[in-house]
Amino acid sequence: MDPIHRGPEEFGHDGNGFAEEAGRRRPSRDPLTPDFGQQTPQQARIVPLMAGDLLLTVNPVDGSEVEPCPPGEQPAAPVRRTPAERAERERAAAPPVPPGPPVPRLPLLRREDERQRLTRLLARGRSVRLTGPAGSGRTALLNVVAADCAELAPDGVVRLNGHKRTVTDLLHGLFEAVHDAPLHRPDRELLLEKLRSTGAVVVLDDLEFGGAALDELLDATPECAFLLAATPDVAAPGPDSHLEEVFLAGLDRAASVDLMERVVERKLTEEEAGWAGDLWFESEGLPLRFVQAGALLRQRDLLSTDPTAYDEYGYLENRPAGEPPAPDDADGSASVPLPSLGEGAAPAALLASRLSEAARDTLRFAVALGGEVPHQAHLPALVGDTHADAALGELAGCGLLSAAGSRYRLAAGVLAQLEAAGYGEGVTDRARTVAQHYAWWAGHPSVTPARVVAEADAIIAAMAQLVPGDGAGQTSVAVLLAGSASPAFAAGLHWSAWERSLRLGQEAGRIAGEVAEEAYFHHELGVLALCTGQLDRARAELETSISMRGALADKSGAVAGRRALALVEDRSGGPVVGGVTAVGGEIPPNPLLASPPRGVPAAIPVSVPRPYSDETVVVSARSAPPASGGAEGGRFAILRGARRNVVAAGAGVLLAGVLGTVVTLGLTSNSEPQGDPGASTDQSVTEGGDTEEELPAQEPTDGTTPSAGASGSASASASSSTPGPSGSESVPAGGSGASSPGATASETTPSSPGGSSPDKPSPTRTKPTPTKPTPTKSDSPTSSPSSTPPEPSDSPTPTDPETTEPSDPDTSDSASGTSGPDASPSVV
Repeated sequence: MDPIHRGPEEFGHDGNGFAEEAGRRRPSRDPLTPDFGQQTPQQARIVPLMAGDLLLTVNPVDGSEVEPCPPGEQPAAPVRRTPAERAERERAAAPPVPPGPPVPRLPLLRREDERQRLTRLLARGRSVRLTGPAGSGRTALLNVVAADCAELAPDGVVRLNGHKRTVTDLLHGLFEAVHDAPLHRPDRELLLEKLRSTGAVVVLDDLEFGGAALDELLDATPECAFLLAATPDVAAPGPDSHLEEVFLAGLDRAASVDLMERVVERKLTEEEAGWAGDLWFESEGLPLRFVQAGALLRQRDLLSTDPTAYDEYGYLENRPAGEPPAPDDADGSASVPLPSLGEGAAPAALLASRLSEAARDTLRFAVALGGEVPHQAHLPALVGDTHADAALGELAGCGLLSAAGSRYRLAAGVLAQLEAAGYGEGVTDRARTVAQHYAWWAGHPSVTPARVVAEADAIIAAMAQLVPGDGAGQTSVAVLLAGSASPAFAAGLHWSAWERSLRLGQEAGRIAGEVAEEAYFHHELGVLALCTGQLDRARAELETSISMRGALADKSGAVAGRRALALVEDRSGGPVVGGVTAVGGEIPPNPLLASPPRGVPAAIPVSVPRPYSDETVVVSARSAPPASGGAEGGRFAILRGARRNVVAAGAGVLLAGVLGTVVTLGLTSNSEPQGDPGASTDQSVTEGGDTEEELPAQEPTDGTTPSAGASGSASASASSSTPGPSGSESVPAGGSGASSPGATASETTPSSPGGSSPDKPSPTRTKPTPTKPTPTKSDSPTSSPSSTPPEPSDSPTPTDPETTEPSDPDTSDSASGTSGPDASPSVV
């Protein structure tokens, strides 16, 4: 096809000019999209927040950045929440109501004595520790007592949950419940200051620590009254805690049968009452066992009922496939036998077998997560059923779930029963499915950090299940989940979950060999330690991250790590690297930024052997006049610590050497006449030998050069190899024009082009020009052993005005000892 005259095929038309096929191949362009088939890339969620006096910018890409809070951007002081705001927050923190048929609300039976005692103690400002076995009804009793104490304290009642929470988590949770401080995590000092003035009744369920940690919690809140609920295996409080102990026992037999009847919603038959009595002896009257046993009887009633009694929306469709249909007796009595005593004591497996398939899959996911149940909104995606969210209602109605803060988890003892029944098979695959789902969900910009924090326990449980995995694929998924969830934990101010996810992600990255991700987790751990005041740990983590990112050539990440490490060094108050003081002076605040005073050149330390190690040999090209204040800022001031001074001094020496070489080459070149056109260029033969012996600089031949002073001899001997101000090495007086007061630059010119070797002095020497004597400084007190003296010129040449430096007064005390009004300035 002609490239100029393109055919219709190139524009999507066939030979006949029809575009129907082209329209089918390429869809019409959506005017709301930026390009054909391209979507806007997902944006990273960057959240700035305050951590004490530090500004923390959570960056999930290169790593979080931390810096001191800029002036004028300090957060506002925390304000107390109003009663309406506290009530609204408490409603939002309550566990969601599961969909499906409503779960019956059970009354508190036979707990009036404990209820009144707890209310009395809290009204007096006493703190109480309620101890009871798992399943004894502690949570139900706490709910009733919290309602009774709503008006006792000025800051109301604060409900907290101690499941997998540390004392620091509870202190910050109490602060957040009473004070309104968005995106602000106070430091330890401000936190304790606000909590000391907080007066509230704190109802803390599922406490998991005691001893010194519990004493710390109580000491930080002197104006609060605590109602703590714990199991007997939790450590006891310290002897100085002054906590009242209340033990919660099980129900009696009559109360247990009454509770079962309320669950079944009917009177028990004689056979069922006898079965309930045997169960009471076995379970010691724990209310949870009778709630689950009542659920077994309710399921038995459903299985014994004629299916035709239900309409098309009946509940019997959830009957397991292997369950035989219930036969109809002549008298209509149920033929399903009562559960055995063992099944009544451990009813989880039997209850689960009579639930829907979605409910059983939910239990399998809960077993894979160590008892943590995902939110009902995630169940359809995990189970693969659009109606799987209703499974949460089935499980809650059977007593298999218990509330834990704003979420649910498996009730006490259910996890072990389900694992024994085989629900623990394939836990790694299910944990991987959960991790993949949460990794996508937690990293989505539309998901707020608060929602991710609510799922923190399930997310961390999924990572913990995958980290010791037997394959790189499992650990890679854990790395992905940790990278997505940890920034949300940081932004949601749940820093204990942030730390756990970072450590799990770092371990997973190490196992999977993902060095870049491992460096990111090290950086985040360093930033977290810096924000919490653990400077040594922050330094170690940041140095590890910087070294790993440097090996990967990750410039942006390494820069972020260096900034955080500089802040760590600044806060730790360690010694400044490279700081050196002047002789008799003090250490400057920051030698890296210090500059010498105006007019004071940098001193160059020379490393030579000295009889005394504490002395410093200094070759100063030009010393400053002595300061009136004393030794500080004197003529021998040394500022070795300032890098800029050393660099400037080295650059000056190099520049002087280059300039001296250029001048010497220009002066030694005799190809063209120099200076005054009237000057003679003829060679004059002097009487004497062919050569002239080389003499030291301290012994001039004609005596016109002033001898070096005694004070400069010591420095001259120590710096014999140091270049002088002109950058060239010193030459002996017998072979240079410096020995004569009237010597000119032309005296150092080599001999005539008559073939004399440049290595030997010329047999002739020019006579000095009769000009006004101008004493000059020698470049160096002694000549270098390897230096060769330049040969004298054959004819006198006047001084070139372009190559002669103007002289100005100077009081030089260099090694040559030469000083005078016409001495040339020194160059460093």
